[in-house]
Amino acid sequence: MTEFLSYGKQWIDDDDIRNVRAALSSDFLTQGPQIAEFEQALGKYTGARYCVAVANGTAALHLAVAALELAPDSEGITSTNSFVASSNAMIYNNIKPVFADIDQQTYLLDHPDLEKKITPRTKLIMPVHFAGQPAEMKSLKILAEKNKCAVIEDAAHAIGSRYHDGSLVGNCRYSDLTIFSFHPVKTITTGEGGAITTNNPGLYEKLLLLRNHGITREPRQLTNHPGPWYYEMHLLGFNYRLTDLQAALGLSQLKKLDRFVQRRREIVQRYNTAFKSVPWLTIPYEQKGVFSAFHLYVLRFDFNKINRSRLQVMEILKKKNIGTQVHYIPIHTQPYYQRRYHYHRGGFPNAENYYQQALSIPLYPKLTDEQVQYVIESILELGHAK
Repeated sequence: MTEFLSYGKQWIDDDDIRNVRAALSSDFLTQGPQIAEFEQALGKYTGARYCVAVANGTAALHLAVAALELAPDSEGITSTNSFVASSNAMIYNNIKPVFADIDQQTYLLDHPDLEKKITPRTKLIMPVHFAGQPAEMKSLKILAEKNKCAVIEDAAHAIGSRYHDGSLVGNCRYSDLTIFSFHPVKTITTGEGGAITTNNPGLYEKLLLLRNHGITREPRQLTNHPGPWYYEMHLLGFNYRLTDLQAALGLSQLKKLDRFVQRRREIVQRYNTAFKSVPWLTIPYEQKGVFSAFHLYVLRFDFNKINRSRLQVMEILKKKNIGTQVHYIPIHTQPYYQRRYHYHRGGFPNAENYYQQALSIPLYPKLTDEQVQYVIESILELGHAK
C-alpha cells in the first residue's frame, strides 16, 4: 500500500532548508531584509507595482478590504463557492456580504447573477479564482467601473495562473488589489503567509500601516520627529506581519513556482485523460485561453450511478491511503450567515448542486507517476458493482 496521499501537500527541499537556516543564523527572525526581498520578488513575478506580505491569506483579505475604506453601509459581492474567509473579510470591515451563484462549468462567479445582485449600495466585487482558474476579469472590470465598484481578486488558489490575455494573475490590471495565500496546501508555501499586490500607491501606503498596528516611523509621514525612537499610530491596524523566516522560505519556493505549476498541470492532464469518458465523473473545465495553476483537482461524482454516497467514497479511498476533501460547503449555508443575513438553502442552485457532487483528489507536485496511477485506478474501481 502506498503512503498516505493527501489532497494537497507542500514540497520542501534542501534549498528551502538552507534558506531558512541562513535566516535563523542572521540578526533578524521577525522583521528583516528577507521580507522586502520577498515582496519585490513577488511584485516582479506578477507584474504588480507594489506587494505587501502579511501573516496569512485571511489577513490579506481583511487588509485589502480595509484599505479601500468603504462606507459601513456598503455591500460587497463574492462567490458562495469559496472558503468563509472571502466573505468574512467584508464583515470584519462592516461591509455586508452578498453572494452570487456560480457558473455550472467553471465554478466561478456567474456574471449574469452577479449583475442582478448589484445595487446602489454595492461598492465591492470580489471574484474568487477557484481551484486556480482565473475569473473573466476583463468584462468584470468593465462591469465594476460602470457601477463604480472596487475590485479585489481572491487569488488564494491562483499564483502562477494566467488571464485570457496571457498575463499573470496578480498584476492588478483588472483590479484594485489581489491577494494570495501561502498555506502549505497552496502552490508555494511560507508555512502560513499571504500577500497583497496593487498598482495604487495610496493603497500600498495604507497596507503598510494596517499590517503593523497602523504605526509608521517614516519621517515624511510623522507629525513630529523628536528622535529615532519616535513612532506614530495613524490608523487602527493589526499585527499581521510576516516573519523573515517565512519570507526566506517564500523566496526559495518562488524560484520553483513555474516548475511546481508545470508538474501540477501534467498530473491534471493524466487525470483528465483517465476520467473524461467515465459516465459518472465530470472533470474540471478549463476555459479556453486561460492558464490555471490548478491548486485543486475537483471531480464531480454522480454518486447515484455508482450506488455509493460521498461519505462512502471518501472512506473507501481513505482505507487505500488516498485523502480527499470537499471544496467548498457553500458559504450561504453556514449557520452564522443564515442567522445574521437570512440566507437559506435553495437560493444558489448551481453552487448547491456542485457541492453535492464535488470531491477534491490528490494534486501536488511531489506525487509520483506511480502514485497518480494508483489514485486513478482506485477511483475507477469505485464504478464496479458492490
